Amino acid sequence: MAIQDTFTELKETKEKLSRAVHQNTAVSKSGILERLFTMAFSGLVYPQIWEDPQVDMAALDIKPGDNIITIASGGCNVMSYLTAEPGEIIAVDLNPAHIALNELKIVAAQRLPSWYDFHRFFADASSKLNLEAYDLFIEPHLSDKSRKYWNAKRFNGKHRIEMFANGFYYYGLLGRFIGLAHFVSRRLGADPREMMVAKNLQEQRAIFNTRISPLFDKKSIRWLASLEVSLYGLGIPPAQYHALAGGKHMADVLRERTRKLACDFPLSENYFARQAFNRSYGGMPDAALPGYLEKKNFQTVRDMSERVTLTHDSITHTLAAKPSASIDAVVLLDAQDWMSREQLNDLWREITRTARPGARVIFRTAAQPDLLPGQVSPEILNRWSYDEAASKEFNLKDRSAIYGGCHLYKFIGESLS
Repeated sequence: MAIQDTFTELKETKEKLSRAVHQNTAVSKSGILERLFTMAFSGLVYPQIWEDPQVDMAALDIKPGDNIITIASGGCNVMSYLTAEPGEIIAVDLNPAHIALNELKIVAAQRLPSWYDFHRFFADASSKLNLEAYDLFIEPHLSDKSRKYWNAKRFNGKHRIEMFANGFYYYGLLGRFIGLAHFVSRRLGADPREMMVAKNLQEQRAIFNTRISPLFDKKSIRWLASLEVSLYGLGIPPAQYHALAGGKHMADVLRERTRKLACDFPLSENYFARQAFNRSYGGMPDAALPGYLEKKNFQTVRDMSERVTLTHDSITHTLAAKPSASIDAVVLLDAQDWMSREQLNDLWREITRTARPGARVIFRTAAQPDLLPGQVSPEILNRWSYDEAASKEFNLKDRSAIYGGCHLYKFIGESLS
């Protein structure tokens, strides 16, 4: 594993986040909201990524030896892509907490004695044995920055690594958002954990229709959902909030996304739903897990983990340092929803310059429509083919259910010089 850190000071990290998110002046309402989001996003946001790596791998058609660049986020995607035996995965993120989490997962895969220890650490994520495993097998092999991150004390006086002894998925901005949603739901008379008693899709749909869906008609929920800051816990900045709403009331949008999460996939096959409604992966011996946590994939993940390069930087800047025609697959998550026209063109210019013949790009959008036409220069975009049919299919298959659109582009032209 190679780790590259282009920023050495927290100030530089905040400046990079600001350039990515801030599109309005600081004295405007939108500008204030953007800066509040930047503050919220500077710590751990995603203990688990909320884009489905299974969909990514199918859409990108990853082959052994392919070079992949992806936004790292919580790392479930990076680690799961290793099961396809790529040549290299370049995982980039502006958030140093996400870089530290990805490194923790990589070193754990390399150094923990067995899959059982690895599973206990990241699937259960709530055992004091994880602290012993960290001290013995992981900490000595971390970079100085990641070691400092995990050994630092939180506001309660406990070290960050102790989150893995107390239910890691309860933490981070997303974990706390889900916890708050559970608290509010219970106060309004419905416990999301009721979903876990369902034995099949029919029962899941019945529980959603009778217990969960009515929550979105409550005046208090509709008021909360109307606030732009209400979705910061999902990592959604102001610009993306409005795209997600699409002219509808946000409570109705959230109802539909929750319906898909609850009703379109069996709980045994959807670990996203289990995290949303149960706040853990547990409960069923054969319940689905992210691919990197499945026992059958452990040895492959371990063997391939040295092929990951972690980079604390933006994806555009990272691509700019790569040779032409060197990348086979690009995973942008939902980052483009944050971007201005200029930023989109800078990004796609570098994607196109570094694309190998047949390269693929996958990304999500809060709203359903593809956001690139009319934004990215035709000189660049005409070198790519948008697979509309496949995009719709993959969006339906995405078990996380949070996004309005999943989009696949295929490279059909020549790389930019």
